[in-house]
Amino acid sequence: MSEPANTAAEFLALHHRESPLLIANAWDAGSARLFASLGFEALATTSSGYAASLGRLDYGISREEALVHGASLAAAGGLPVSADLENGFADEPEGVAETVRLARAAGLAGCSVEDWCPSERRLYDLEHAVERVAGAATAAHEGDGGLVLTARAENHLRGNPDLEDTIERLRRYEQAGADVLYAPAVDSAAEIAILVSELQRPVNVLARATVPTVQELAELGVGRVSVGGSFAFAALAAAGEAARELLEHGTYDFTTRAAEGARLARGAFGG
Repeated sequence: MSEPANTAAEFLALHHRESPLLIANAWDAGSARLFASLGFEALATTSSGYAASLGRLDYGISREEALVHGASLAAAGGLPVSADLENGFADEPEGVAETVRLARAAGLAGCSVEDWCPSERRLYDLEHAVERVAGAATAAHEGDGGLVLTARAENHLRGNPDLEDTIERLRRYEQAGADVLYAPAVDSAAEIAILVSELQRPVNVLARATVPTVQELAELGVGRVSVGGSFAFAALAAAGEAARELLEHGTYDFTTRAAEGARLARGAFGG
């Protein structure tokens, strides 16, 4: 496996600046190289976007597939990569810890672990969720090198917009050793400000239509902004739009956008 494109310490330092680290979620080697060429300083995988590239829905990939995919993005983009490891592909802390150790061996700079059990479609009980983060943190930080661990509280993304519980979860994950804290779908400036003020570690915000601008997030003290599967599904939407134009109208306006894509590819892949 390849060595990390950046050390954990250097990657983590990108989260402690005046402006948030903007992290692009790539879904294949080509998108990783494209985003690197456009100036992103770090990448993440997207479980939903990668699954879609394989013709599957989210949570449809295996641990081995996720790790091989993450390593391929690190090699392709030449940037630190944080892998979306879903729930760690395990329910118990020992299994989550093993997944994180494998992520380190794969040459990744970071990973995220969420507190949602996809097989039972529920949040893990708090104490069990904390034990899972503690196991992941031990595996992420033991020995030399290490890995930046992002702990995710899934409340708001799963239809339970309980800010108090979300803060308690993230606070406990912070105490358990997480390096970055993430509550996807906490969108309002007021609630994001509360998260930042209640936590000591950098906060990641998921880019969504209702989220404040990057400049506003910087003023709130946010450490990182990621896009999840949005870039991947925007690409799928563009492909679908082009296909419908040909099928339904028999016209070729999509070739104008295709020419721009080819120009970007030459810039990203030519050197």
